[in-house]
Amino acid sequence: MSTSQGESPSPSQGLGQSHSRSQGQSQGHPQRWLILGVILLATLTVLIDNTVLNVAIPSLTEELDASTADIQWMINAYSLVQSGLLLTAGSAADRYGRKKMLATGLVLFGVGSVTAGLAQSATQLIAARAGMGVGGALLMTTTLAVVVQIFDETERVKAIGLWSTVNSLGFAAGPLLGGVMLEHFWWGAIFLINLPVAVLALVAVLKLVPESKNPQGDRPDLLGAVLSTIGMTAVVYAIISGPEHGWTSLQVLGSGAVGIAVLAAFVRWELSIEHPMLDMHFFRNERFIGAVAGAILVAFGMGGSLFLLTQHLQFVLGYEPLEAGLRIAPMALSVVALNLVGVGARIVGKVGTPAAIALGMTMLSAGLAAIALFGGGTDGGYGGMLLGLVVMGAGIAVAMPAMANAIMSAIPPEKAGVGAGVNGTLSEFGLGLGVAVLGAVLNSRFAALVSVAAASLPAALASAESAGERARITDAFASGLETSQLVGAIAVLLGGLLAAALLRRAERADSAVTVAV
Repeated sequence: MSTSQGESPSPSQGLGQSHSRSQGQSQGHPQRWLILGVILLATLTVLIDNTVLNVAIPSLTEELDASTADIQWMINAYSLVQSGLLLTAGSAADRYGRKKMLATGLVLFGVGSVTAGLAQSATQLIAARAGMGVGGALLMTTTLAVVVQIFDETERVKAIGLWSTVNSLGFAAGPLLGGVMLEHFWWGAIFLINLPVAVLALVAVLKLVPESKNPQGDRPDLLGAVLSTIGMTAVVYAIISGPEHGWTSLQVLGSGAVGIAVLAAFVRWELSIEHPMLDMHFFRNERFIGAVAGAILVAFGMGGSLFLLTQHLQFVLGYEPLEAGLRIAPMALSVVALNLVGVGARIVGKVGTPAAIALGMTMLSAGLAAIALFGGGTDGGYGGMLLGLVVMGAGIAVAMPAMANAIMSAIPPEKAGVGAGVNGTLSEFGLGLGVAVLGAVLNSRFAALVSVAAASLPAALASAESAGERARITDAFASGLETSQLVGAIAVLLGGLLAAALLRRAERADSAVTVAV
């Protein structure tokens, strides 16, 4: 692939320059920090739309005459399509060009946002959200792949740290932005606000971002793309619908079984062809396996904890959605503050990736334990929860950039899009797994403490016949919350130590090979 003036070197060129870069000053793209700002703006918009719709549920129910099932599909269509397409989107970016796919993603996301904002029925809004999910998948994979291309090894950890910061900020900012917009405008404004951002980002991408793609020009793996999309969509659907329909329901078990079977066929197919979309030999790399385990468990702890805390703040302590969002925000704010000053990148530089991951996961585990022990009661106290959220945020700020960098470093630069797709898929899987496992622990503990026929806390409270019974129900929920958070803390701690150990062993093996050579 030729490199025109103002563009970054191709992946093959970058590999050849790795030794000279390590000996001299940074040789990344001259406009890399400006390009990073554009990428982060696009990423933030996509991530906000994962959660922004939650606060608009009452308005949508009233104005679009939406049923409960309609609301579920409005929320889930976006994340379901996005999750299912991440690997395929990353592969397409590697083959056809990351700049092209980034621009295409912005166009699709912008068009979908306008369609969603002007929707006149629940069906139209669901379809628009699915279209936005296609654009979101392209954006999430290409943004991280472009970061890997334009930054060299000396600055890449810091750049990925800022990218991870935006991921955390977007996760928490959705409900806050949605609440503010609904205070002043109608529900469609939460989508239409994406349009000027998408247009601005598109102009900047076309002008600033260099094109890069796999110089080998692998043939497209069409069957692999179909199998991965169907398999991931089915698995994610099972995870999303589990809390609503029950984990043993035919709908959930059937979807999960189909997803696992199709993903098994995907693995078999990828092992049998010359140019696979996802090289399964990556999973023999201990560095890759360690980073994968850590990425899943960080998302597991963060997703499961926030899922439970949101319920606790609203159902037990009686906060409105916007108030609950404000009280959870310190976790995201601590991630943002620490990564903006480069704490995560500096720690990785001083102690190395394995130790940074061990430290970050230990802090995340300690935060979960603090919430369980000091912040899960029914008395309305917030100090223990605040402490836990800040410590969790600090742990995420240290561990997440290190793990994302470890995943991307374990995959050849020409496969950066696929690497970003793997990273995004693992995060989605970890979030869903956290909700599923910690939610199941909570429900089991809750059912063991109170004998109610209702399937949810609001229904149980509504069926209570006295204030004393309602108090027993909320106390049981708080106890279940404590147990589930402690289970999450233990899982994150053990998993983090395992991930660090695998990465340390992989580094020692690499060093031994280097010395031998």
